[in-house]
Amino acid sequence: MFRNLPPITKNLLLINLICYLADVVFQRYGISFSHLFGLHYLTASDFRVWQPLTYMFMHANFSHIFFNMFAVLMFAPALEERWGGKRFLIYYLVTGLGAALVQEAVWALQLQPMLSTLDPLLAARLANRVVTIGASGAVFGILLAFGWLFPDVRMFIMFIPIPIRARTLVIVYALIELFTGLAPSAGDNVAHFAHLGGMLFGALILWIWQRHGKLY
Repeated sequence: MFRNLPPITKNLLLINLICYLADVVFQRYGISFSHLFGLHYLTASDFRVWQPLTYMFMHANFSHIFFNMFAVLMFAPALEERWGGKRFLIYYLVTGLGAALVQEAVWALQLQPMLSTLDPLLAARLANRVVTIGASGAVFGILLAFGWLFPDVRMFIMFIPIPIRARTLVIVYALIELFTGLAPSAGDNVAHFAHLGGMLFGALILWIWQRHGKLY
């Protein structure tokens, strides 16, 4: 099955896996790739210009990378075969970058007011501890595109033995992310608005391509 995957999808899976394994190995030597390449708040001293791109190739643990890459494996091949490798890669990267941009905006609204009240040294330390990693923003962009292009495909959700249309599934996921982002539970460290950011930028790209007759 892996040999039959289109090239961009295959390489995205490999790159994410290699980055995850490298992070696991180097952590044993006190080097955190997740901190170095993960997305920091824009004003944090540990922020680097490459992080809005590299953060989407870092993952916190095995379950994190497994579910993200499983979604890529399930949905990305259909998009790459429809659009071609170049356009699919552009879509993947732009949705991931868009998710990073939205996350930075959310931090500016939620984090900056608190940091401004603290001692500058303490504020800097706290800002450097805020990190987002993962391909989820791009994955939610992929999910949106699949539901947009193949709205009537019937899908199954784990533990729910009833087929659901792809378009309905996308709407349900978006509403869940919106609700959990606005009313997070205690200990919730998921970047829900980054997921929505991936969908938002995905919708913008799809709308532009549709208007110019390049969606299909």
